[in-house]
Amino acid sequence: MNSLSFQAATVQFEPRQFEKERNISRLCELVEEAARNGARLIVTPEMGTTGYCWYDRAEVAPFVESVPGPTTDRFAGLAARFDCYIVIGMPEVDPVTNVYYNTAVLIGPEGVVGKHRKTHPYISEPKWAASGDRHDVFDTPIGRIALLVCMDIHYIETARLAALQGADVICHISNWLDERTPAPYWITRAFENGCYVIESNRWGWERTVQFSGGSCIIDPDGSVQVAIDEGDGIAYGTIDPERARNKRAGEGDRLADRRPELYQQLLLDSYLWNPLDFFGLYGKSPLPPGRASRIAVVQCESSDDVQANLQTMETYLAEAAGRQAELVVFPELSVSGPYAGQGGEPVPGPSTEALIALSIRYRTYIVAGLAESDGDRLYNTAVLTGPEGLVGTYRQIHVGGKDRAWASPGSDWAVFDLPVGRVGLLIGHDALFPEAGRVLALLGCDLIVCPSMAREPVPQGHAGTGIRHNYPIPTGADPHHWHLHRARAGENNVYWAFANPESPQAGLFGKSGIFGPETFRFPRREAIVPAGSGIAVLDIDTSNLDTPYPTNPVRRKDLMLMRQPTLYYGLIADGGMGR
Repeated sequence: MNSLSFQAATVQFEPRQFEKERNISRLCELVEEAARNGARLIVTPEMGTTGYCWYDRAEVAPFVESVPGPTTDRFAGLAARFDCYIVIGMPEVDPVTNVYYNTAVLIGPEGVVGKHRKTHPYISEPKWAASGDRHDVFDTPIGRIALLVCMDIHYIETARLAALQGADVICHISNWLDERTPAPYWITRAFENGCYVIESNRWGWERTVQFSGGSCIIDPDGSVQVAIDEGDGIAYGTIDPERARNKRAGEGDRLADRRPELYQQLLLDSYLWNPLDFFGLYGKSPLPPGRASRIAVVQCESSDDVQANLQTMETYLAEAAGRQAELVVFPELSVSGPYAGQGGEPVPGPSTEALIALSIRYRTYIVAGLAESDGDRLYNTAVLTGPEGLVGTYRQIHVGGKDRAWASPGSDWAVFDLPVGRVGLLIGHDALFPEAGRVLALLGCDLIVCPSMAREPVPQGHAGTGIRHNYPIPTGADPHHWHLHRARAGENNVYWAFANPESPQAGLFGKSGIFGPETFRFPRREAIVPAGSGIAVLDIDTSNLDTPYPTNPVRRKDLMLMRQPTLYYGLIADGGMGR
């Protein structure tokens, strides 16, 4: 174990509304138990001192406190006694303004170290709480600690800001509901930022709401170190800050490979106004009408023989066309083959012309990958062709791993309006950077296609939960519980098409799929290639009801509307914040 390593604990607890003293006393008992067992950092649930489902300000008013205050003093006594750090969740009142907040507080032996007021409210907070306006990371003797509260972690920006400020650990306190846990969003934020996530979630039932439990500690590579399913309890794990400070992973570096000079779109409120009006303002770039369509992804390997690759692609195109697919996505470098660094070809060029001929023959749009040569530079490029010819190209922006030896990075995002809707292109390594999908979503994309040759992150399964979720929320096992590309679809309210070869020898995990735009829609709107080679086909719908307002989630994009761009300036700083 590294000399900086320490033991941490997550506390799972069911508070009772209107029983504040009982809740605090019980939490103190659980925290003391964890401290006696050696935990140096102990995390308890969102609003654990009071319960969560409050009607309005008047109802919660008897239970709010200032920070510091009587409740934080009680936990500070435990922190001083056991030389540990404790995170609690509580309704806070600002004594100057009398404004209430849903707050996480970090308490150490010296008292209150810092606090985080929830910045991205869920549906319940606006009934009584204002939104916070900061994302801080706190330096402590055991490491750099960030705090997030429940819905905050839905947004790629919050955990990313913490990572860019050097956080080793994100303490995420929540009242999470409506899915099996550990939740995919928790895992995604740990993986993409290379940080530990200590998740303390409540469980149980309150005012018609079933909470999900699943409190856990997640490692920087996204693996779940330890978890609780249901019931009150404590889970212990090890935190190694040095591991969190090494951002290298597989194909590259989670932070150093970012392209902040291309992320200015993250600061814009594209969905603050009616998007149907916004994107069509002044008659420039209105969203396409959209419609019900069928798209396909192909999971197949390629070789260094371009003609053989094109023949293989035609076989799958014939199958996809027979299933009425209007857009077919092939893996990264599917035309050139995996040894693309040996050379490339111009675009337009022979392979492009061959793809156009296939688009005409099968009356379909095709996205395929090749090594593009332009002067003395090579690019990892995705080509989009259709019956009308070459529609456009995209040069991979985030270049990682072995591809750096031959591929120059691109510098332009690629968005195209097709009959199926507004389509954005990414390639492989791009998807590991949450900013990439977010930029395309803010540009109005209905569908993001991502041809890949992905070796990580391998999807993780879930064994099932004992929490009694209401139908149709699934509780059984799911072999694809955490699939990064499923998470990317939901967090950006887009359809997401991921085409990836399966090759155990090359470490390519396959699991190609098309994923729907709604995180909590069950049964899920998706199709996944289970194993080997094959295709997955999904019916998508990008149309809108005949109203002046968006009715389709890919057009409405609720999660884009609820962003807080004024807090995100650190995302475009060269090199990030605090690095």
